[in-house]
Amino acid sequence: MTALTKLFRTTTFRLSLTYFALFSAAAIIAIVYLYWNTTVLLSRQLNQTIDAELKGLAEQYRAGGRDQLVRIVAQRSRTPGNSLYLVADRNEKQLAGNLSAVSPQLWDSVGPVEFVYSRPAPGGMEQRLAFANVFRLPGGDRLIVGRDIEDRRELSRLIRSTMLWGLGVMALLGIGGGYWVSRRLLARVDKLSATTRTIMAGDLSRRLPVSGSGDELDRLAQSLNLMLGRIEQLMAGMREVSDNIAHDLKTPLNRLRNRVEEALREPADEVGYRDALELTIEEADGLIKTFNALLSIARLEAGAGGDDRDSLDLSALVSDVTELYEPVAEERGIALKADMAGFIPVRGNRQLLGQALANLIDNALKYGAARATQGNGHAAEVVVRTSRRDGFAEITVSDRGPGVPASERERVLDRFVRLEASRSEPGSGLGLSLVAAVARLHGGMLRLEDNAPGLRVILSLPLETGAQRRTTADRPSPEGELRPT
Repeated sequence: MTALTKLFRTTTFRLSLTYFALFSAAAIIAIVYLYWNTTVLLSRQLNQTIDAELKGLAEQYRAGGRDQLVRIVAQRSRTPGNSLYLVADRNEKQLAGNLSAVSPQLWDSVGPVEFVYSRPAPGGMEQRLAFANVFRLPGGDRLIVGRDIEDRRELSRLIRSTMLWGLGVMALLGIGGGYWVSRRLLARVDKLSATTRTIMAGDLSRRLPVSGSGDELDRLAQSLNLMLGRIEQLMAGMREVSDNIAHDLKTPLNRLRNRVEEALREPADEVGYRDALELTIEEADGLIKTFNALLSIARLEAGAGGDDRDSLDLSALVSDVTELYEPVAEERGIALKADMAGFIPVRGNRQLLGQALANLIDNALKYGAARATQGNGHAAEVVVRTSRRDGFAEITVSDRGPGVPASERERVLDRFVRLEASRSEPGSGLGLSLVAAVARLHGGMLRLEDNAPGLRVILSLPLETGAQRRTTADRPSPEGELRPT
């Protein structure tokens, strides 16, 4: 678990760094794209403005010559704004414009150019950046038309500063957030690890903590808690089975051994030996029957027999099993009644369902109806019914015996559980466990109810749908001999 925790820590940290790197790269690309598009847009607008002014001044020059050009430039120079103009002769004498002086590099340039110029400011002269087009006119005159772009440079500087600050804040939040998230996840993983170590030490009652956020770790913890609950239930069942085996198997084994030992101590007598052997075989058959029941329950809980299913009429199956037990009921003076609800289609294993029903009827005859006349005033009878209810087929076996207390109805479905503490009656406490296993294998359930007085046991099985019947219509039903146990 420690190695797994370390691996999770490393993986979480690497994932945090990866997400931060991807997010930072995406943010940088977005900012650079925004900066680049803004610069291109401003440059395009600047060039278009200067080109429009140049076209207008060219028309004025063609119409009125240099004098007309000087007059128009003088007029435009007096208009406040960021436009820059200069008309000068070949001797660099200013004829019109708002550029007081130009550098030799600007004077000798031709076409678009960036330059720095000076202009008055409240604190004196200031240096500003400009962009202009320089033209040479006939006779050596110069025409300079430009715009002040100092504000654009400030905007670019502001964008660059914002980008750097944004990346810094992003890095701080990304690293801090990744660290906080990883620490939070690791704290929860540490709690899970501590709990699992406690559980592995033997405390199966502990459960993994759930934060209530409903995230992946919570869903994982809930699933594991369900698994732990099932494991705890199985372990408790194993302990209970072990305790019950000590009573249900040790006692007949001791009787078997004592009977053989007693037969050996007695004088040699063929009749005595035969009686001892017959009793020994009877005890051995009981033990084998108990072990067979345990094996059957284990196979059912492992899913054995789940694929060997056929379409069958549940009412017909119940009627056949009930008919087999009529001689037993008559011999015991018990009225065994059958109330069938007509054709009820189910899909299941005929042998397993027949064995489950046989166990229910046998329990009712043995523990319920046989004691019906002992104080409750009701006739000894067992009623077996079939019915439909909410998409399920139900087999109900009712008796008029002492019943089972409501607090014990869940427990008696476990293996080796018998309400008779003295365990003087025959039986191993596996009958209802086997029936419950058969019900679960078929997707149904077994429940116990009060019959007022007596016990009502209901075996619910899913009804077979029309599609299932069509799928298996061409398959022959296997014929098998029913041997209730």
